[in-house]
Amino acid sequence: MATLHYSITFFSYWHTGSGLTSGADLDALVIKDQNNLPYIPGKTLKGLLKGAALDLLELKNRKPEDDPFIKEFFGYFDEKSMEESTIHTRGSAFFTNAHLDSSLRKILTDQNESLKPYLYRSMASTAIDENGVAQKGSLRRIEVTVPLTLHAAIYNVNKEDALKIEQCMNWIKRMGLNRTRGLGRCKFEIVKKEEI
Repeated sequence: MATLHYSITFFSYWHTGSGLTSGADLDALVIKDQNNLPYIPGKTLKGLLKGAALDLLELKNRKPEDDPFIKEFFGYFDEKSMEESTIHTRGSAFFTNAHLDSSLRKILTDQNESLKPYLYRSMASTAIDENGVAQKGSLRRIEVTVPLTLHAAIYNVNKEDALKIEQCMNWIKRMGLNRTRGLGRCKFEIVKKEEI
């Protein structure tokens, strides 16, 4: 078994939502840790990589049941199953949250709290009707994070699965809210493979 340490480098503003708003100012805030720094939850990364794995299977005209990797690695949930024992199967891998590099976290938390607001911006957008006019009441403002690099790890990866995970990472080019509108352009890259 191995642990894959990887980085996510963002090339544009990005938004991973917290589900919170700031009242009248912003309609959607980014998720932040206890130190008010951006991060990406492990379950979000797991879902993103699972989606990439499913896309790659579809390109090969294969179904998820044809490849046990997805069920075994990511886990399985079957809403149609009537038997409690087959509804949910835990995957073999464990995904950590993605955080800023520890040295940058130290600078931002221990030495200079005043720099944290510079990690975030607000963006406005509105819906345009067929005549090219903004639709009434459609103005929306969201908080975004500036381009930066986060680090995470995946535990309990066997050798065969490591190659498949790397292929899934190469498939992902954007993540988060409004990724079809220019946000969240990114690159996943394995930086270290640690054998156990």
